[in-house]
Amino acid sequence: MKAVQYRAVGAAPEVVTVPDPEPGPGQVLLKVTAAGVCHSDIAVMSWPADQIPFPLPLTLGHEGVGTVAALGDGVEGLSEGDSVAVYGPWGCGICVNCAEGKENYCLRARELGIMPPGLGAPGAMAEYMIVDDPRHLVPIGGLDPVKTVSLTDAGLTPYHAVKRSLAKLVPGSTTVVIGTGGLGHVAIQLLRAMTATRVIALDVTEEKLGLARAVGAHEAVLSDEKAADRVRELTGGLGAHVVLDFVGAPPTVRTAGAAARVDGDVTIVGIGGGALPVGFGTLPYGTNVSAPYWGSRKELAEVLDLAHAGAVDVHVETYSIDEAPRAYERLHDGRINGRAVILPNG
Repeated sequence: MKAVQYRAVGAAPEVVTVPDPEPGPGQVLLKVTAAGVCHSDIAVMSWPADQIPFPLPLTLGHEGVGTVAALGDGVEGLSEGDSVAVYGPWGCGICVNCAEGKENYCLRARELGIMPPGLGAPGAMAEYMIVDDPRHLVPIGGLDPVKTVSLTDAGLTPYHAVKRSLAKLVPGSTTVVIGTGGLGHVAIQLLRAMTATRVIALDVTEEKLGLARAVGAHEAVLSDEKAADRVRELTGGLGAHVVLDFVGAPPTVRTAGAAARVDGDVTIVGIGGGALPVGFGTLPYGTNVSAPYWGSRKELAEVLDLAHAGAVDVHVETYSIDEAPRAYERLHDGRINGRAVILPNG
């Protein structure tokens, strides 16, 4: 089968031919319908050799949707042909957090060497993939796989971040969304569907700000050194109740801290290498700063319920598996408006 792999440190991803996988006991074989392209992949491919925690080559793709092609011994509750989404942050399934479905916060994953597909385990950017356990699959019913695949990260991750601040997202509140690409443009839709907050979107191009407005942002502001001042102007000098930074680079993290109000939440989702100093007098009084990771299995089911209700619509660009390297180039250059999706069997 064809697969998109990161094969050598610092190299571009390649389309290669590898053996077809077969499911072992308790495993599920998926015929992949769609796989998402994410900035996290680019971050992984930028790490030096001493920071890569898994062997290469690695089949990429931590967002996956497919149909069940075969079941390993002992698997129940699924049938061949079922259309399912892959829950990505695999855990041990036993610790107290996993028992609550919070496998994104598994207490033993690192100890046991458990890694997500596409971020350590073979991922979804291939014609077929192995899923380690049926609990990591969620039926999608009649949802469009191409529109749905990115909800497994670009939907689940902002949903998890928004839920952490729901108590503050009341009528009269303001939320700033920094970065309106793959995750950010979904976050805007989630905020509009789940809360009464006013949404101010920040990004670096008018094209991306246009997408932000199209999916529901009340205000769209150019993300530059004056962005925090503009947010304060729009909030009567007070700042935002919640700031969600989906870039996480040093400049955007500084903007996030400067845009927050007293007793506000700053949530750094992006993995751009930025850090926000926390200490008395460095931020407005009572500011909560967090860096959440992905989301729970229950939350993925909730995101898919929102999709069934028509509350989220991911803006996608589709590519064949042979075009995957070009999709990564376009993402790296900031030329993807929304989410790129690979169709391995399309």
